[in-house]
Amino acid sequence: MQILDQINALLIDLLGPMGPLLALGFVGIVLIIAALPSMLQKQKDPLDGIRALRTGKAVTEEKLRRGGPSKADKLERFATYLEPKSAEELSATKLKLLRAGYRGKGAVRMFHFSQFALGIGILVVGLLYALLKSSQTEMTTQTMVLYTILPAAIGYYAPVYWVTRRIAERQQQITEGFPDALDMMLVCVEAGQSLDQSIIRVGNEARNGYPALAEEFETVAQEVKAGKERVTVLRDLSERVGLPDITSFVTTLIQSASFGTSIADALRVYSAEMRDKRIMRAEEKANTIPTKLTLGTMLFTLPPLLVILIGPSLAKFASGIGGGG
Repeated sequence: MQILDQINALLIDLLGPMGPLLALGFVGIVLIIAALPSMLQKQKDPLDGIRALRTGKAVTEEKLRRGGPSKADKLERFATYLEPKSAEELSATKLKLLRAGYRGKGAVRMFHFSQFALGIGILVVGLLYALLKSSQTEMTTQTMVLYTILPAAIGYYAPVYWVTRRIAERQQQITEGFPDALDMMLVCVEAGQSLDQSIIRVGNEARNGYPALAEEFETVAQEVKAGKERVTVLRDLSERVGLPDITSFVTTLIQSASFGTSIADALRVYSAEMRDKRIMRAEEKANTIPTKLTLGTMLFTLPPLLVILIGPSLAKFASGIGGGG
């Protein structure tokens, strides 16, 4: 009992009157985190091996010894907790990750796991920092919440910000490289290659300059080789990229195939339109430069100019007042 009293007194001295309760809560959180993997571990069913052999999804022991399960496979046991319950929300998250370039089957689970891990991890770090700070100086409840909840919220929404930024970067890259890709595709089609061959050639040529666009074209070529209908593949491309230019391009190709018109003529007209759009975007950016320079001009040009013009007069006025006094 004497040892417990000493620990209690030490916690009160370090953390204040609520020290023992805070320490007990922290120990409880650590124990819960340590016990979660064993509680959520799914017991292996002996019949799963037979089902896997029947469906062709069995993995040999030699392959497991060489590579071991991936991170997505390790998180599969927590799929119930790391995937949205609603089918609409799950499909929306998958589409968002596809547009960001994350095509793995466990991308949704990894995304939600990163949100959970960053939120809990930064919350614990903020709580420890707040406890250390409160032991040195008095802290209000509002400050304590600010040190704990705000960092946890930032950690939770950091993956969302990262995915949104990745989507914007990929769409910008595809928008910039699409007119050149159309010109190259037109040259390939006019040289006698089919549309599928021209897509493969453009994907290979655009890999260095526009890797996101090359990846999308390679996906289209692989799906066509796998036996998927071209119309379905093109519509999937439009939905996966989410850009109006790609949607119009897909609509043009589908209509050209439906009505039996020349693909080369459709590509020639559409590539000219894309070049005009690129010129218009460049002119639009150029027209916004004077507006963006206005703030810098006001901050860094007008104050020195006023000092140069009004400074000598103010100095003379001040000296005149001093001499008259």
